[in-house]
Amino acid sequence: MTLYIILILSVFADTAFTSGIYGDIGKVPTTGASLKTAQQDKLKYSGVDASKKLAETDLVKMIQYKSKIQSVATKTQMDAALIAGIISRESRAGSALKNGWGDNYNAYGLMQVDKRYHKIMGTWNSEQHIMQGAEILKSMYGAIKKKFPSASKEMLLKGAIAAYNTGQDRVKNLNDVDAYTTGKDYANDVVARARFYRSRGY
Repeated sequence: MTLYIILILSVFADTAFTSGIYGDIGKVPTTGASLKTAQQDKLKYSGVDASKKLAETDLVKMIQYKSKIQSVATKTQMDAALIAGIISRESRAGSALKNGWGDNYNAYGLMQVDKRYHKIMGTWNSEQHIMQGAEILKSMYGAIKKKFPSASKEMLLKGAIAAYNTGQDRVKNLNDVDAYTTGKDYANDVVARARFYRSRGY
């Protein structure tokens, strides 16, 4: 009986860890990647399946950051799978970077922190850098919650993901959070990628 209780508690603890406190990524509605985004890997289809394929392509490189991602997730109570989803979208788990930089040397690291708006912290692939990205995402969640106080956690989370890319002021409607994001699919793509990473133990 004692062993059974321990196993049950372990399951619940794991569930609490993966979903975080900012909404369940598994319940966030998503249409996945646009065809333009999917064409990064020469895919001829769009949607959730395209996002999953893009995330799968990045999985081998993502594994080396798994312990850092999970550590940050524990400290920030942010979903580890979501952090991985952002890393996949922003930097393709580092493969899209040159000396740690992307976006014409304006954005740095796995989570592409923009030097024009933030003081860069840590090396491009460090836990400190991932922590900074996660804290920025948390701050976006707080800002979106102030704008839409009656929205569900899941819709606030989707809005925060979009705001991470385009800024809180450009998230004007939670039913169309990607209206101003890169590719007009950022949040939808990240959510779908995050679901893939959750299925892989993030």
